[in-house]
Amino acid sequence: VLTQEKRNLLEKLSRDGVISALAFDQRGALKRMMANYQTEEPSVEQIEQLKALVSEELTPYASSILLDPEYGLPASKVRDADSGLLLAYEKTGYDATTTSRLPDCLVEWSAKRLKEAGADAVKFLLYYDVDGDEYVNLQKQAYIERIGAECKAEDVPFFLEILTYDESISDNTSAAFAKVKPHKVNEAMKVFL
Repeated sequence: VLTQEKRNLLEKLSRDGVISALAFDQRGALKRMMANYQTEEPSVEQIEQLKALVSEELTPYASSILLDPEYGLPASKVRDADSGLLLAYEKTGYDATTTSRLPDCLVEWSAKRLKEAGADAVKFLLYYDVDGDEYVNLQKQAYIERIGAECKAEDVPFFLEILTYDESISDNTSAAFAKVKPHKVNEAMKVFL
C-alpha cells in the first residue's frame, strides 16, 4: 500500500519521478579493493572517510544515495540536501561453503532504527535461485515477508535487490549461467511481486 508517508519518502529519493541512486553500500568488496592499494587492512575510519568523500562529491548529481549503516552513516550526514537516503539492511556477503546463500540482517539494526538513522527507504539484497532447494527458498520468502512487515509497520518504502544465481553453476560469468539467467530473473520477479 502506497501511503502518503511512503509517497513523500519516495519523492525524496527521486528527481522528476526517476530514482538515480548512487549505490555505495559495499563493505567486504570495498575493503578488499582498498587493501590492494595500501600496506595494512583498511580501518573503519578510512572506509568511513572514503564513503563520506564520495557522498559529498557525487550526491549533487544523484537523486539519492544507497549506503550501509556499518560505515555509511557519516557519509549520510554530508550528502547533498536534495539527495535522499536508502540504507542497506543486509549483512555483507554470504556463506560460500554452501549453495543456499541464506540471507542475514545486520543484527543491531531494524527498519525502525534505519528510519530513525535517516533512511528514506530500506534496501535488502537477496541471493535467489528460483530452481533451487524448495525449503531454502521457503525460508528466503519468509525472511523477506518479515522485512516487508517491518517496513510496513514503519511506513517506510522497502526495496528488494534480487541477485539471481544457480546452485549448480558456480561461475555466474559462464555461458551456462547466461543461458539460464533470463529464466532465473523473470521467475524470481514473479515470486516477490
